[in-house]
Amino acid sequence: MKDFDSIPTLMADLGKRAKAASADLAFASAERKHAALIAAADAVWANRATIIEANQKDLEFGRDKGLSPAMMDRLMLDEARIQGMVDGLRTVADQTDPVGEVLTEWDMPSGLNIQRVRTPLGVIGVIYESRPNVTSDAGALCLMAGNAVILRGGSESFHSSGAIHACLVEGLKAANLSEDAIQLVPTRDRAAVQELLTMTDYVDVIVPRGGKGLVGLVQREARVPVFAHLEGIVHIYVDKSADPQKTLEVVLNAKTRRTGICGAAECLLVHQDVAETLGRDIIAALQATGVEVHAEGSLAIDGTVAATEEDWGKEFLDSIIAAKPVADIDAAIAHIRQYGSNHTDCIMTEDADATDRFFERLDSAILMHNASTQFADGGEFGMGAEIGIATGKMHARGPVGAAQLTSFKYLVRGNGTTRS
Repeated sequence: MKDFDSIPTLMADLGKRAKAASADLAFASAERKHAALIAAADAVWANRATIIEANQKDLEFGRDKGLSPAMMDRLMLDEARIQGMVDGLRTVADQTDPVGEVLTEWDMPSGLNIQRVRTPLGVIGVIYESRPNVTSDAGALCLMAGNAVILRGGSESFHSSGAIHACLVEGLKAANLSEDAIQLVPTRDRAAVQELLTMTDYVDVIVPRGGKGLVGLVQREARVPVFAHLEGIVHIYVDKSADPQKTLEVVLNAKTRRTGICGAAECLLVHQDVAETLGRDIIAALQATGVEVHAEGSLAIDGTVAATEEDWGKEFLDSIIAAKPVADIDAAIAHIRQYGSNHTDCIMTEDADATDRFFERLDSAILMHNASTQFADGGEFGMGAEIGIATGKMHARGPVGAAQLTSFKYLVRGNGTTRS
């Protein structure tokens, strides 16, 4: 890893180059962006052995740092996950170019024709932890939306991110687009993050993707606008009319498929009428897969840990889940309002009125009915990939794909039209 004498000078150089690249990228044709992403996908697959070799260095670094098994899972790349990156690049490449899309159009009595059209944000800074595939996802989505991007991966994924970034650059070269359109901060030095957060002359928006500590740091210290991707304190509420088989399958998948992602279930709420039957069956099934259950009341069976106040509103990112019985759906909604993070919440029920009430009275970015919360993912929403799941209420919300990485401008046409 190269040392840099001046981090501010390094970051300012990245910023200037990104700003210049964004001006040209804003009107790059859909065909060139498509070509760049397809070439990048080909390069990722052709260089998969190199990427896996780089990833081994990161895994060794992660083990030395004492990362949890869930975090090591986030960090690990194999051929299947690399194939997933390739598929994501190709899916984004095949999407309709959002830039220039007419969102709405109308004529005024004055004779003016007015259009609102999508336009790139400009330069996006993406700060992320552990998951090296974010390098590919973020680079692809920013490019498709006509934005230049400065990527700052986590120290754990330094080598993997570098190998993936090299493939993205190959794609840019192949399409005759500026290599500066997708840049990767070439140092682990945390001072680079501090600089990126305050580069208002060059960067238009910051997207943090990581744990509560990272997002909190960005929100406190950024001078650049932020798309907040907060922790995934994901709840599943099991209603009294829930189908037992569906519920068992969904809860097990939502918790155990991958425990270290933001869509993993962290809290189970069960209607008191089915807590001692279906609820206990779910707890036992979770325990059988190795999940540690922190439970209270009638859900506290043999082998569970007594739940404490600290368990509510906690993102475990591990094989741990909190569980409690609730009096009814309104009690579940109240609990989620108090302890949730407005990320993803799910109801298991066969009662349409209960579903409507849950959807109406909660304001999470994603609300689900009878489906695993592991589907809280831009790829599963048909976006090809995502740069994160925004939990705020300004601009982008939920999975942030290419279309969400645009703003809009008004195009006003007249014919010598004057205002009286």
